[in-house]
Amino acid sequence: MSPFSKSLSFVLLASASPALAQQPATLIKPATLIKDVSVFDGDKAAGQASVLIVGDRIANANFKGKPPKEAIVIDGKGKMLMPGFIDAHVHAMQGLDTALLFGVTTQLDMFTPPQTNAEAKAKTKAGGNSDIADLYSAGWLATVPGGHGTQFGAPVPTLTKAAEADAWVAARVAEGSDYIKIVNEGGETIGRPLPTLDAATTRALIAAAKKRGKQAVVHIQTQALAENALNSGANGLVHIFFDKAGDGRFAKLAKDKGAFITPTLTVFEGYAGRPGTAGLLNVPAFKGLLPQMAVESIKSQFGKDRTAAIDSNVKATLTSLAKAGVPILAGTDSGNPATWYGISMHRELELLVKAGLTPAQALTAATSAPARAYRLADRGRIAKGMKADLLLIEGDATKDILQTRNLVEVWKNGVPTSKLRDARRASVMAEAAASAAQIALPADGRMLALSNTGGKVAMTAPVGVWSETTDAMMGGKSTVKLEQTSLAPNGQPALTITGDVKQGAFGQWSGISYMPTQSFAPADLSAANALKLWVRGEGAAFGIMGFSKAGGQIPAMAPIKVSAGWSEISVPFSAMRGFDAKGAMMLAITALQPGSYRLEIADVRLVKE
Repeated sequence: MSPFSKSLSFVLLASASPALAQQPATLIKPATLIKDVSVFDGDKAAGQASVLIVGDRIANANFKGKPPKEAIVIDGKGKMLMPGFIDAHVHAMQGLDTALLFGVTTQLDMFTPPQTNAEAKAKTKAGGNSDIADLYSAGWLATVPGGHGTQFGAPVPTLTKAAEADAWVAARVAEGSDYIKIVNEGGETIGRPLPTLDAATTRALIAAAKKRGKQAVVHIQTQALAENALNSGANGLVHIFFDKAGDGRFAKLAKDKGAFITPTLTVFEGYAGRPGTAGLLNVPAFKGLLPQMAVESIKSQFGKDRTAAIDSNVKATLTSLAKAGVPILAGTDSGNPATWYGISMHRELELLVKAGLTPAQALTAATSAPARAYRLADRGRIAKGMKADLLLIEGDATKDILQTRNLVEVWKNGVPTSKLRDARRASVMAEAAASAAQIALPADGRMLALSNTGGKVAMTAPVGVWSETTDAMMGGKSTVKLEQTSLAPNGQPALTITGDVKQGAFGQWSGISYMPTQSFAPADLSAANALKLWVRGEGAAFGIMGFSKAGGQIPAMAPIKVSAGWSEISVPFSAMRGFDAKGAMMLAITALQPGSYRLEIADVRLVKE
């Protein structure tokens, strides 16, 4: 599926929330004894035991005797302890501080530019991630020009023939890719023509990955492409197909090839019109942990429920795979609409059980199975020497998978995360309480005044602030320059914006922005429902970006038509899908595509139409 939640030319990537203070890597952790608790060890229900944590490791999975001096003792009666969940398919461009709050202690990213998550990966390698989930990543995916993965404005390094495969994989390994993801999607199931890699290039990519000791996983959505990937030597499939019902023959192929399968049922149900994860928003243990932007993403709708045929085909396929002993991995494809990091894992587990797995098999799919599949030898099981990434719940999830939602505590590197959850709830409450009163706009709606002091243009507004904006805030190299040079046809002074837009990692922009407050805090601009202005200029593409509390770090977008002659345009807020004027944070008038541009604007107004 698409790794991004809207059809945008780019996204702004969020790092960990400042509300969640980072745990120092040198934090001294006392011993913790979880006493008399039912244990799911990653593979099976292992009965009742007392589990001792010392530092960031499990010191004893069946501790007997007197607790160590000054140890924290937790009564585990009536509770179940299991390894922290491993989400085997995410797109970790945001929400890095959220998954852990729901018990996901490791995320396997399947496509994000390598520079985006470099810091999080470095912390994972250093063992310093007590505040966010560990992260492993494929970095760039392998696809053809115009193929799946290239539609988001990112400079994906593509290839077209088998002879290019070895150098392509070598470049990804040099960038730090932990495994190689390959796209085989020709558009058979999504209703649009889409080029994809041929079988020879797929085989060459897989061989190049294995030569360097890397796993090679393949994105597919049809049975024919799934079989092609397995016959080409893929270590695993990062989706299940749903165009047909897989049978014992396909299961035998997967078993004989030693492959694993990550179904990603949560994202499929979302795109097929069933609001699965949305049903978890009111789970008591989860309430208050998600900001409004996450809630809005989870509630995304995609038409009427069309899941009946998908459910039937997938159940037949997964039942046969499980019977054949093919490893099944739990992955949510979070980053897509109708999903969110951490919380969607609990829905994925439920869907795996509905599709024919036992609750214990579903738990294995979220713990030891992905650890084995991706060679993460220090996690996924409760055993001596394993990382103390653990999840404690009320009840017995091996009998009822819904019990995973009765979350009591999560440990990351031996550190309990209850304080992080408390901080997040406080942050979400503060965000809700900060909803501002509606801003009073001037009667004529004019929001941009120009002056020239010392040869420099100054932009002012009756309320709020204007400023230059470029992708430099994300490490981009685009430039912008302002001049006051002419008048629009209605006699209003015009601002000339020139610059050079440089190709960015996930997008690029250059222009000016308006914020109703000076701190990027949400404000109510619902006294208007459109942005109106005069424009003329030349360049590849222009647009209006809108940031609001509902969208968080992801901008809503509306293209604008700009020609060499002056024209008055109106951009309704409704044209920026996902923009909520009641929680507006920023509006920007920008050039969006690489190249030099010149844009003149005048008489910028916020109006009610």
